[in-house]
Amino acid sequence: MAGHLTPPTTPRTSPITDILAYVAFGLGVVIAVSGLLYARHLRDQVSASRELEMGRLHEERGAAEQERASIVLAAREEAHRLRSESEAEVRERRAEVARLEQRLAQREEGLEKRNRDVEQGEQRLTRREEELEQTRLQIEDERAGVGRELERVAGMSQDEARAELLRGVEAELDHEVAERIRASEKRVREEAEERSREILITTMQRHASEQTGEAAVTVLHLPTDDLKGRIIGREGRNIRALEAATGIDVIVDETPEAVVLSGFDPVRREVAKVALERLFADGRIHPARIEEVVAKSRAEIADRLREEGEAACQEVGLTGVHPELVKLLGTLRYRSAYGANVLVHSKDTAAVAGMIAAEIGYDVQEAREIGLFHDIGHAVEQHVEGSHAIIGGEILARLGRPAAVVHAVRAHHYDEEPRTIGAFVLMTADAITASRRGARRETLASSIKRLERLEQIADELPGVERSFAIQAGKELRVMVKPQEVDDDRAQIMAREIAKRLHAEASYAGRIKVVVLRETRSIEYAK
Repeated sequence: MAGHLTPPTTPRTSPITDILAYVAFGLGVVIAVSGLLYARHLRDQVSASRELEMGRLHEERGAAEQERASIVLAAREEAHRLRSESEAEVRERRAEVARLEQRLAQREEGLEKRNRDVEQGEQRLTRREEELEQTRLQIEDERAGVGRELERVAGMSQDEARAELLRGVEAELDHEVAERIRASEKRVREEAEERSREILITTMQRHASEQTGEAAVTVLHLPTDDLKGRIIGREGRNIRALEAATGIDVIVDETPEAVVLSGFDPVRREVAKVALERLFADGRIHPARIEEVVAKSRAEIADRLREEGEAACQEVGLTGVHPELVKLLGTLRYRSAYGANVLVHSKDTAAVAGMIAAEIGYDVQEAREIGLFHDIGHAVEQHVEGSHAIIGGEILARLGRPAAVVHAVRAHHYDEEPRTIGAFVLMTADAITASRRGARRETLASSIKRLERLEQIADELPGVERSFAIQAGKELRVMVKPQEVDDDRAQIMAREIAKRLHAEASYAGRIKVVVLRETRSIEYAK
């Protein structure tokens, strides 16, 4: 049969050869069958993959068609929406245009009507002016006729009659005008005095100054009394070296743990004090060391004077001040007059002068500068003869300060006739600063007595628990016993105290009386 394999016909051989031949034949058959099966398997796999690819392509084509359809539908809907919105907007715009056109037409009609009214008003006004002009001409004719008749009757011309009338009126008004002028001057003077009094009182209350007792000695406290012998030194050589180097008398007496430095120059006393403090801290006290320490102390005090002067200038707001003037200003830190520190007094005067200048419209900065430098002559008055005002003016002129400042300083004690507002501002500020209660040592005792008298007057009334004179005697605060004095009685007591103060006390300005009634309820938790 053609479809079957037949073994080849070969010459008869040995059995082993036949077996090998059959085995080779079988292997060939197996290999052929395997190749056919593998080819069929490959064909089936290719067909299956092709069918899967075709299915996937078909699905993608369907999805693309659906997406295209949805996009087209969305585009149509968006176009429809935009068309609808555009049509609605166009309708609104047309309606708005129609309203504007209608409003414009109404305004045009109103303007036309107003123009017609204006034209009619102008016509009426023109006619009225013509009537008034005719009336004026008639009145002038009548007045001229009356004037001619009056001139004929009076026997004088119109100008002569006017002059006579004015003379009579002026004679009648002279007295009244003079009275009004005098009343106006009196009122202005009273208002100016009241205003100036308010300015001065307000300025005095807004600024408080310190008080420093003037002395010619400085007491230096010692850690132990053993140092007294070291200060004196062998045969007094240490104390002589210290006095020669500082120009200060060193008094070592029986006062426990204290040494007295005596001298008219407070700067020298301060140098001696600083030098002794350094010697105590160092422990080495001998003439050579004393001279070295005194030199260092003098340099330290010089730096301190410069710092004090710079601080004062900064406080007032001055810049570009000459270094020598700054040092002299710092020297005032160790000067005192009438119990008041001169540098503190100068800064107080600058502050008060600035306040007064601000109230009256004067240059505030210039007023402060004048107040700060007005006592600069005190820095050198121990070495230069003459008034400290004149000396200070010469120093300021030499160191390049403005002429207005120089004149005010020279004139603040009438050593020179005051000619400027700055001079009078300085004089007022200096008087305020120096005359306040407690500002100077010579008036401190009397000020304390006045304050004690104020409190005594209040304490004499029944029901008063205690009283306090505060704000330099400008206010009297009275505390009453709440169980003895009610609110109505407290009000009456305030009036009674004010009347007694007015009748019995000695004071300037006015005193505010404040009566306080306080009830306290106290319990203890046990």
